[in-house]
Amino acid sequence: MVLSFSIHQVLGRSFISIKDWLNVNAPCALKTYAASHSKSSAYCVLTTRFPLTPSSFSHNNKNSSEVGMQKQLLFTTLYFTLLISGCASYPEHGSGGLAESYQNISYENADFSPVMPDEPLGPEHGMRFDWQLAKLHLDSLIREGAKWCFPASVVQALELQNRIARELQGGLLLDAANDLVIQRKRLHQLEQQLDYVLSHTRCVPPRDEDAFRFQLDIVNELYDILNIDNQFAVNSAEINPKYMGHLAKAANILREHTALTLTVTGHADATGNEAYNEKLAMDRAEQVKRYLAIFGLDPNRITTYSLGEKLPLFDGESAAVRLTNRRVSIEIQSPANTEPSPYAGGVQ
Repeated sequence: MVLSFSIHQVLGRSFISIKDWLNVNAPCALKTYAASHSKSSAYCVLTTRFPLTPSSFSHNNKNSSEVGMQKQLLFTTLYFTLLISGCASYPEHGSGGLAESYQNISYENADFSPVMPDEPLGPEHGMRFDWQLAKLHLDSLIREGAKWCFPASVVQALELQNRIARELQGGLLLDAANDLVIQRKRLHQLEQQLDYVLSHTRCVPPRDEDAFRFQLDIVNELYDILNIDNQFAVNSAEINPKYMGHLAKAANILREHTALTLTVTGHADATGNEAYNEKLAMDRAEQVKRYLAIFGLDPNRITTYSLGEKLPLFDGESAAVRLTNRRVSIEIQSPANTEPSPYAGGVQ
């Protein structure tokens, strides 16, 4: 018959002693594997299988040299087993998978490796430079008051900036390149809006900061709800059932926060002619607006735009890439915290 036991059982004399085990009559086969683990580490279990014969526990049927060789084999195997197996680490529960393991990479502390004198320049270095330019642009807008005038837009820009940093650090260069294009457009639009507002008013901090932070949390939640599962079939403006559920959920939240408004932008893939894609993208944005209105949201709170095929989320010709590009993107606007400017009208 075959007897199986763990190293814990061997050392603890649960079945047989070390001496008895070393004097078995038949050859031994060692097998190791990683066992179950705790939250952040793992332990290893050594399993040994060998035939057990009536003479298995005889202490005299092996000479001393054979016993010595068995001892050396056992402890050498144990040493290398534990050394090679090591321990496995896992992210904390609720902190995302390994793709989100770059926890220290953010808008404030992203520290990309410098370019060494003998290091050839690659696309990643240019994108790191673009990321730094976008960061400086966003910093400048925040200092000018965008954080108070357009808090929702700033929050979404910060989220995208952090995402690009993680993509660059993880080597996802194509994703980072596409997100940098989106970020530059977003910051340019935010700059135009801020310049217009500052020519008439002045951005000021909110009187109730707790309420302000709560509103930003709502903006983040809505942004996540409205910008997933937002794809469309080929040549279609029909909402898919899963996204329809997201729209219903978002409409319920927006009805309770009447100061928030939406900007819905339709997109198309690169197949077909440009004029057709422009119209199709607008139809998709209008269809989203229509369903939000059906779910009880005032349509006057929704603005629609079309970018046609001009701003794809990904570059490529595969069916998966085209599906990703047939989408709507939605941004949430919150009311500006402003007061009349002494320089209204552009005269200082």
